[in-house]
Amino acid sequence: MKKIALSALLVVAAVSTSACSTLRGAAIGGAGGAGVAAATGGNVEKGAAVGGVGGAVVGTVVD
Repeated sequence: MKKIALSALLVVAAVSTSACSTLRGAAIGGAGGAGVAAATGGNVEKGAAVGGVGGAVVGTVVD
């Protein structure tokens, strides 16, 4: 699970330099969702998917 969370954090770091708020929000949300799921013993894949969708929506609305 730590490898998945680390991978998600690397994606966030790579995408954070991008100018696209939707992708950046999705990446941050996905990493956050994966991290929370890993910390609470939940399904990391589902946490990343839900977080990614939520982050994309927030990134689009904020932009």
